[in-house]
Amino acid sequence: MIFEQLNPGSCRTYLIADEQSRQAMLVDPVLEHVEDYLKALDQRKLTLIHVVDTHTHADHISGGAALKDHTHCEYVMHAKAPARCVTFHVTDGFECHLGNIPVKILATPGHTKDSVTLILPDRILTGDALFLDDAGAGRTDLPGGDAGEHWDSIQRILGLPEHLVVYPGHEYRHRQPSSLKEQKSRNPNLQRRTKQAYIDYLEGLKLGPADWMKEVLKANYACARDPKAAWIPVDVPACEVKGTLAVGANDQQVAAIPIEQVKLALAGDTPPLVLDVRDPHELTGELGHITGATNIPVTKLAQRLGEIEPQREKEIVTVCKSGGRAHTAAQILMQAGFPRVHVMVGGMTAWKQAGYPVAL
Repeated sequence: MIFEQLNPGSCRTYLIADEQSRQAMLVDPVLEHVEDYLKALDQRKLTLIHVVDTHTHADHISGGAALKDHTHCEYVMHAKAPARCVTFHVTDGFECHLGNIPVKILATPGHTKDSVTLILPDRILTGDALFLDDAGAGRTDLPGGDAGEHWDSIQRILGLPEHLVVYPGHEYRHRQPSSLKEQKSRNPNLQRRTKQAYIDYLEGLKLGPADWMKEVLKANYACARDPKAAWIPVDVPACEVKGTLAVGANDQQVAAIPIEQVKLALAGDTPPLVLDVRDPHELTGELGHITGATNIPVTKLAQRLGEIEPQREKEIVTVCKSGGRAHTAAQILMQAGFPRVHVMVGGMTAWKQAGYPVAL
């Protein structure tokens, strides 16, 4: 088997080919590098049979449609992929051969509805379903993402043979591929936890897509052939959790405040601004909300800072269900220069369990 990673940047495009038949497959090609791929195929005297996207990408424009035009290869994606130019749709368990190389499709949704993992004899190409080491996995807060589905996919990956080497769709910090056995000990997304605990873990890390990612998705839905069909920033770890936070925001150290102190402060002469960063429908759910809280979802906070600008010098307490999104919100506020920001420990879950009053 010929196996190479072709891209210079963080997006990974894998060339797989059978030495004897010279049949080749490209996985997750990037449009701006299509000419480079065609030269590589020609130099190696390989015939491109399949081009595969492991999912609909939100951080780069796929080269799949352009490669299909140039080589008349099959453009392969999962059956739930929305792109109109896909010529061959696969489902879970589909098997084929590239020359003498067996390839099996494992449906691994969660990052997107159409995510798949490719299983080869000695390695797996996981797309954004699984990254390496502390990078965890692709975020589940993009369109079509679902933390529960991702937990199910992780269980399927955990059941694969441990000798398989993991090759992800992105690598932002020069981590090296290693076996699934090693990833089980080093990757936080592969740690044993219940489905609900996993959902809470991921939902606590939410930060919605940057606006430019939505334009990239539209370009991929439309099978764009122009690399400039959507503006894409350079070297942004966009598919990692919090990858589109402002540079430096992830490095902010956030102060925590216990629920008891928040309750006392709200009864004082100078009560803090309680900023509830959950989605609006959650405020009337079973946990309710703190009376008088200002609601700006964490996914909108960076664009709506002007709404709380008049209270910049006030103490601000960020609140969510359990603390994860509130932590992200506090980082955004601190990056914007708000001087007195705290995260309420345990979020509304802890507040409700303590029997403190809530509004519904």
